Amino acid sequence: MDALQFYAIAFIIIWVSALLFKDKLKIEVSGPILMRKTTRLRDFIDSIAQKSPRFWKWSMNIGVPICVFFMILNLPLLLYSLGTVIQNMFAVHGSSTVSTVGIAIPGVSIPGSAFNVPLVYGLIGLVTVIVFHEFAHGILARTEGIKIKSIGLLMLAIIPGAFVEPDEEGVKKASRFAKLRIYAAGSMSNIAIAFIAFLLMTALSSFFIAPSFHPQGVEVQNTMPDTPAYGILQNGMIITHINGYEVTNLTTFTDILNTKIKPGEEVNITTNQGTFKIKTTTNSNNTNHAYLGVIVQNHLTVNQDVASKYGDIIPWFLYSLYWLFYWIFFLNIGIGTFNLLPAKPLDGGLMLEEILGYKMSSDLANRITNSVSIFGWLIVVVLIGATIVPVIS
Repeated sequence: MDALQFYAIAFIIIWVSALLFKDKLKIEVSGPILMRKTTRLRDFIDSIAQKSPRFWKWSMNIGVPICVFFMILNLPLLLYSLGTVIQNMFAVHGSSTVSTVGIAIPGVSIPGSAFNVPLVYGLIGLVTVIVFHEFAHGILARTEGIKIKSIGLLMLAIIPGAFVEPDEEGVKKASRFAKLRIYAAGSMSNIAIAFIAFLLMTALSSFFIAPSFHPQGVEVQNTMPDTPAYGILQNGMIITHINGYEVTNLTTFTDILNTKIKPGEEVNITTNQGTFKIKTTTNSNNTNHAYLGVIVQNHLTVNQDVASKYGDIIPWFLYSLYWLFYWIFFLNIGIGTFNLLPAKPLDGGLMLEEILGYKMSSDLANRITNSVSIFGWLIVVVLIGATIVPVIS
């Protein structure tokens, strides 16, 4: 069963159950959105907040400038990405246009995306993003003395979400810096989780993965649209030779394309699923290098001495754990920092409006924030469209 079938079955089960037991489960249905509010976890959030309110406030005193840094950084990064996309549109045919902004749906290959999020790792990673983000908002709201009206789960079609609903009047009456702490809390929790996951995956890589495995060829992770390999090489294929040259790891793969193969040359790609003829094109980053249009990673095999001592299960379990931490890191840092884009209704937009309100009227701060928000969202739409439209057109 592929990811789309999984989502289709899950959609049917969730929506049929929600509609049948709507009153019993206290589920609200609003168009494509299912929502269930509860007050059960309010005491839990309150207890965490009250155990060390000074810690939470001071941690967010540090977190606010960190979030402001990412908020300011986001727009130049988007503009740089937009410039790269526009430049690639006029580059040599066959180069791929890949945006730094993409849609992450676990298990589903998004056209034009430079990455594919695995189904299981992605779902677990998204749960950590949502839960820690929303609970952090709730903890800081309670630390600031603001009541929480409800906590809940929601479903937009098949996309899960969660929310913590603070008392609106309480938020309005809070000081500007208190609001900034509350708004920053969600993304800072994601950044903190990403940092912890990064440390754990680095430790696993250094102390367990590196001594336990050796590369044996490279595995295709994705093929870029409108490139030589697109439609020929498939995800999961293991490339072992290019024109007879042995591919042992990612380094030799790159070296062969850069030094042994000329742009425009037809090559034989030997994989574990057969040999394929592909005519290379020019790499847009270096016109002297051949380009296939594939994203690959090392294909690993357990070292013989490790296998004889520990078997295959433990090394592969640790390897799986490494990738779990990788995707927790990737999704938390990616979604957490994107949420700081100065565009409402994202937290970055709310923070921008509060910061502007220090030196100008609320009306002017609101108008500037709305203008920046429209500008930011337009760039995001263009970046996503620039990668998807060429594929589906």
